[in-house]
Amino acid sequence: MTTLQNKRIVMGITGGIAAYKTIELIRLLRKVGAEVRVVLTPAAAEFVTPLTLQAISGNPVSQSLLDPQAELAMGHIELAKWAELVVIAPASADFIARLNVGMANDLLSTLCLAISAPILLAPAMNQRMYAQSVTQQNIHALRQRGMQFIGPNAGEQACGDVGYGRMSEPHEIFTAIENHFTVSQDLVGLNVVITAGPTQEAIDPVRYISNHSSGKMGFALAESFVQRGANVTLISGPVNLPTPAKVKRLDVLSAQQMWQVALESAVKNHLFIACAAVADYRVAEIAEQKIKKSGDEMQLRLIKNPDIVSDVGHLTEHRPFTVGFAAETQQVAQYAQDKLVRKKLDMICANDVSNGQVFGQDNNALTLYWAKGSIALPETSKAKLAQQVVNKIIERYHAK
Repeated sequence: MTTLQNKRIVMGITGGIAAYKTIELIRLLRKVGAEVRVVLTPAAAEFVTPLTLQAISGNPVSQSLLDPQAELAMGHIELAKWAELVVIAPASADFIARLNVGMANDLLSTLCLAISAPILLAPAMNQRMYAQSVTQQNIHALRQRGMQFIGPNAGEQACGDVGYGRMSEPHEIFTAIENHFTVSQDLVGLNVVITAGPTQEAIDPVRYISNHSSGKMGFALAESFVQRGANVTLISGPVNLPTPAKVKRLDVLSAQQMWQVALESAVKNHLFIACAAVADYRVAEIAEQKIKKSGDEMQLRLIKNPDIVSDVGHLTEHRPFTVGFAAETQQVAQYAQDKLVRKKLDMICANDVSNGQVFGQDNNALTLYWAKGSIALPETSKAKLAQQVVNKIIERYHAK
């Protein structure tokens, strides 16, 4: 019997071009024995037909709150009692807004208001709509109420825009559903601090030095830990990512700010994971006013930033189990193992970024090293990779 065998899942579909992907998601769920009931909003019916969804799900499709036959038996209440999980994919900006304020003006929103089962949303919308502060406020409010989110991903959209707003792929949502039913709460009481994203080193009031880190790997690790019950503090540089539910987020800009917050947090936690891409150097003298263009060349004097993970690794009191990350373009194993020893780390996660296909991407591959061993984790989604990394960190943490 598979994890999802006989699990009762309501699949809500709202209006959006990504609705066609949900057909594949339903097929994946049915293939492993899950029971799927589809609820279609009026707008969604313009993109996918009830007949198609009925054929794929093996059940009648529910569409109208005012269907006399269905509501004779209070259909929306029966669905609410039946479901073990509600998945809304795609979840449009309009539906997210209505869900946040508690509206019940169609079958799906009424169902969500009546249900006690968890709700997982996969947002899909134009990148400008997703970036709007009101949309972000709605998502944040729903997260605070315990609703789960997956995505959205970045990339080219149907309208031609490029940015965050693409619905997560069916296999990614399937994995999130699988994790919902399988992840145990075995890390309750464990305190974890994770650094993520880039840092920005100011040149003047309008310019800075930074790198291409998106923060996705660090945020995926935070989500994996919190799903298993850990208390997670996420120290993040400037990124365009939503905070995972139940994660305490501390925002910083510069390497020095991250160093200060990280050292203060590290001694209060059992695990310290340095996933951020911290700038090695900063500008020695930051101009108070914008530097005006003059001449063909400009010289900047750079000074070394503190090495955050090394300083944590060398703590003599209240030192946490310390994990570093190394992004290398050559001699990956040699450089990673050198850092493991030199910085007194318990583990280091190394990846080859020579092809330029890691920063900002949704997939990654890592090789983990510790004092007397290593393991290669092949390329997969960062969400799935994070789960594998967490498993190995916990294994080594308990061994030590």
